[in-house]
Amino acid sequence: MKILVIEDDQQAASYLAKGLKEAGNVVDVANDGKEGLYLAGAEHYDVMVVDRMLPGRDGLSLVQVLRAAGNDTPVLFLSALGSVDDRVKGLKAGGDDYLTKPFAFSELLARIEVLVRRRGAAQPQTRLAVADLELDLLSRSVKRAGRTIELLPREFALLEYMMRNAGSVVTRTMMLENVWDYHFDPQTNVIDVHIARLRQKIDKDFPTPLIHTVRGAGYSLRASE
Repeated sequence: MKILVIEDDQQAASYLAKGLKEAGNVVDVANDGKEGLYLAGAEHYDVMVVDRMLPGRDGLSLVQVLRAAGNDTPVLFLSALGSVDDRVKGLKAGGDDYLTKPFAFSELLARIEVLVRRRGAAQPQTRLAVADLELDLLSRSVKRAGRTIELLPREFALLEYMMRNAGSVVTRTMMLENVWDYHFDPQTNVIDVHIARLRQKIDKDFPTPLIHTVRGAGYSLRASE
């Protein structure tokens, strides 16, 4: 998971980031409300952990602004304010869960996992990302490092399939069946041609190639060799 922690207490923020990273997550930290609001709007996160009392902009208004802008990333509020009224305010502001300080890290991690699992069950996946390559299934758009890449429909379908199987070897047979709907080998170089076109568009002008040839097997889309 990619998690944004917005916490002004440096010690608490370091503790949270360390524990979440050790659990296998990617973590960004913002130490005030203004920086947190900027990161939340500029990056895609699976969940946000937000302290209620923040300098620059408090956690409640931060989440309200995000919700008004259409950002529906799950939010777990952290706060020393633990009354029923405080929890209700947090939920009404757009929070999805509320955890009172002090807390056990294991409980925080479990609550985060529940929020992400609940969101995944409720919403179909509409965005795929590998390294700095992003594919939006709703707008049918592709970007790498923020640069828009124009793809033909079949190129888009092939890239989508490879991104859904990122890190795994995708064989010629798999691509023919899932992208072209061929259940036989037409004995053409159609796959090689489309892979070459994708490489020209998503790899050529960037320092790190994402499409790798796995000799004797097929291709793999991943961040590194």
